[in-house]
This record gives sequence, structure tokens and C-alpha cells, in this order.
Amino acid sequence: MQTQVLIIGAGVTGAGLARDLGLRGVQTVIVEKRDVNNGASGGNHGLLHSGARYIASDPASAAECHQENQLLKRLAPHCVETTGGLFVAMAGDDEQYIADFADRCRRCRIDTAPVDLKEAREQEPALSDRLIAAFSVDDATIDPFKLSLDNLADARQHGGQLLRYSKVIGFEIEDGRIRATRVRDDLTGREHRIEAEVVVNAAGAWAGEIATLAGAELSMRYSKGTLLVTQSRMSHRVINRLRKATDADILVPGGTVSILGTTSERVDSPDVIYPEIHEVDHIIDEGAVMVPALADTRYIRAYCGVRPLIGGGAQGGGGDDRAVSRGFALIDHGGRPEKIANFVTITGGKLTTYRLMAEKTADLVCRRLGVAAPCRTHTEPLPNTVDARWTEPGLAPNTWLRTHAADDLLICECEMVPQSVVEEIVASIKQQAGRPGLKAIGLRSRIGKGPCQGTFCSQRLAAHLYDRQHLSNHQGVEELRAFLSERWRGQQPLLWDTSLAQAELLEAMHCGLFCLELEEKKGFRF
Repeated sequence: MQTQVLIIGAGVTGAGLARDLGLRGVQTVIVEKRDVNNGASGGNHGLLHSGARYIASDPASAAECHQENQLLKRLAPHCVETTGGLFVAMAGDDEQYIADFADRCRRCRIDTAPVDLKEAREQEPALSDRLIAAFSVDDATIDPFKLSLDNLADARQHGGQLLRYSKVIGFEIEDGRIRATRVRDDLTGREHRIEAEVVVNAAGAWAGEIATLAGAELSMRYSKGTLLVTQSRMSHRVINRLRKATDADILVPGGTVSILGTTSERVDSPDVIYPEIHEVDHIIDEGAVMVPALADTRYIRAYCGVRPLIGGGAQGGGGDDRAVSRGFALIDHGGRPEKIANFVTITGGKLTTYRLMAEKTADLVCRRLGVAAPCRTHTEPLPNTVDARWTEPGLAPNTWLRTHAADDLLICECEMVPQSVVEEIVASIKQQAGRPGLKAIGLRSRIGKGPCQGTFCSQRLAAHLYDRQHLSNHQGVEELRAFLSERWRGQQPLLWDTSLAQAELLEAMHCGLFCLELEEKKGFRF
């Protein structure tokens, strides 16, 4: 295979880069070792930052976030819910930080205004009566999966190609250039070579590993953040704790639920991470100071991601990882000791700044290729594509209730996802030369995201895929085990009392009915 640019990593930055280059007439291939948004792009709280969170620790990143916030609201409104946000202080919080907040926001050109305490509690009745200060900001929420899938779909319309489950295993380097990248298809085990004029390492937390394969050194820190999903939506707006950034100080509404987080724990590797019980307890305790109902509400899932931070290494560089810049790093390896002229790394940054990261990377790549076409992503709206539309909460039930045929049965009752939506997603996956499976369909829809967390819809989905001959032999059992293991991983640290007994019963049912015998794997059963 040959292409102008090979992009390693199908997170939101890699997807955005493929679209940017496609709009400039540059041919791209993206390789991803798993599926879209496998790393931090799929393990965040979906916050479109106003920038106010970083006004004290990282003013440059704060300004970037604010600028990109305004652009994305205008250019990708179908991915954004313009909730607005509040920064709220509780009795005992740092009064000097509160006093400096508005001025620091002004320095970063971030709009903010004080809110009367009574008015704040009328806007958000769940807020604690210990509230002592409140400021409005222009935070919003964004669907990271829809964002990435729409970027990839538009990239494909401009000649781009995505290879899922394709892991980079090495580079062939001659005379200071990467002549070919060796890739293994993890579904078939086959290996092949991709020749590209420029190779871009957009692997996020795995960027250091990719750089090592090319003989380059890239020092990374791995900071794990854990988040909790409530069964119901707890607020209309994003609610931030008005203090220096720390654990459990953001509550983000997302469709019919809210997401509470996050933590910051140093880990040795981005490959082996999972939410832990002590994190869950800490998040709930801290969040309940701001919104007391969080102490008693039901949580349906915990999940985590790894922030790709530059500097210090996984073990080195002590201190608080929250103090590390949230700015991004664009590295031209031709100007470093390894002197690889056609190798570029882009990592760090925020979901909010993905478009800017892609633009700056595309500018560098186009200089290497001699392409003079300018960036268009800051003026051209992101298309609302068919590939991504079913991640939107409420769309499937509204569509099904209005137009469904008598035989269009529901696969997922919690989120009301019918067979017709599944078939549309399957067709989209096949257009990308992918294999439809439970996890791939779940990533591209609301299946498994409701209160039952896939307990019943996973079985119906597997049966439907068998009926339509998308699965055969033992594939369904393997898909069920993988899908339910991922769901269990998110539920296990949240279980106690009645919910624990219910989970044990469900496990026994699944294992008894589908021969999903118990396996000890990374500390979780199924």
C-alpha cells in the first residue's frame, strides 16, 4: 500500500488531521490498533472547555481552549450541546482564588460574569446550600465519538482510508527516512507494508512507544483519570468547582446522564488501566460537597482514560501531573538527534483543541510535501454524516417512533435502538472494510449505554448479527464475552448492597445460558 501521509492513531486528533489534509487534497491512510477513540479521545468527560479551568495553571492553554470552543460551536453544532457552565465555590474554598477568578479570565479573554447565589440555585437546584460564589462561563458539552466519526467520514469522502485493528510493529528506515511502516492486522494476523511520504505519529498516550519503534526518544507521563456516569441527568449546565484544578471538581451533563470526575493518578502504562474503588469513593465524596445528591444517586458506569502528557517519563518527574501543561507538542523528528526527515509526532493537548492540533500538524506536513493549499477546517463546517448520527442520545427512539415498520424490532430497549439502525451501522462499518461486531456497533450507537449496561441488548444484538449472517461459528460467544467484560469492568467498582447481588445474578445467567465460563482476566470476571 502507498499513500502520501500515514497517520498512526484514530483518536480525535488523527481523525481531524485526516480531514484537514483531505480538504487540502492530500491522500491519507489512518492505522489504528483497535477502533476509533480507543485512548483519551474515548475516555474523557466530553467537556468543551471555556478555558476557565486553566486560567491559573496554564493561561496559554486556557486561551487556546476558549478560541477553539467558539469555533466548534459554529462549525460543528450538531456535535455540541451549548449548556453553558457555572464555576461555583463552597464554604471553605480558597477565597483568594475566588477573588482573582474574573480578572484571570479577562486576561485570557474568556467571558465570565458573577451570578447571584439565589439565581444560581434557581438555575441549578441540585447545588449545595454551602454555595458562597458563582460565575457563569461558556462551557459546553461535545460528543467525542460523533466528532471523530464525522471527521473520519469527511476524510473518507476526500480519499482517506481507515484501517482498524492494524497495529504498527516496526519501521523500515533508510538514509534518514521511513521507507515503509510494517503493520499487523490483529484480526487476521497478516502483516503488510505501507509506504508513505510522511508518517505522523498521532497515537496519544502510545506516542512514546511509536517513537521508540522509529529509534526516537519521547518522554511521556501517563496520568489516569477516572469518571463516573450517573443514571439520570443531575444538572442543566456544566458545573465546575471554583478552585485550583483537583479531583472530582467537574459535573458534565451528557444527554440523559451526567459525568462526574475526574482523578489524576500516575500509571506505568496506558495499556493496563481500570477504575478503582478508592477513586470511586473519593470522586463521590468530593462531588457531593458541590452537589449533595451525588452521594445518593445511582451510578451506572465508571470508566477511565490516560492523559498523554509530555515530559518526565512514566516514572520520573515527580509532582502533581495536573501542573503539567495541557498544551500540545508538535515534534519534527528531522530536527532532533534521530534525524528522521519524514516523521512527525503530535501529542498532548485537549479534546477541545483537536482541530488546532490537526491544523498545525497539517501545515508542517504540507510544507514537507510541497503542498501550498491552506487550512479550511477553521472556516468550513464539519458535515453531519450518516456514519456518526446514531451516537446522539434520543435520535434512535424519535426516529423509530415516527417511522418504524412493524417488523423493525428493538435491539436495545433502554436507548430504543432498533434493528434498522443496527443494519445502517453495519453497512457503514463494511464500507470502511471493517468487520461488524458488538463492540464496534456499541461504539457507533447508544447500545449498551443505558441503565442495564448491555445486560439484555448484547444478547439480542448477537442473535440479530447471526440472523443476518454478520457473525458465524463461535464469533458471537467471543463478541459477547468481550462486550460484557467491558461493561462489567465499568460496573464492578460501583457495586455494593443490592446492586452487587443483582450483578452476581446477571453474571450467573450469562455464564449459564451462553457458556461464558468464568475467566480471570485483569482482575475482572466473565
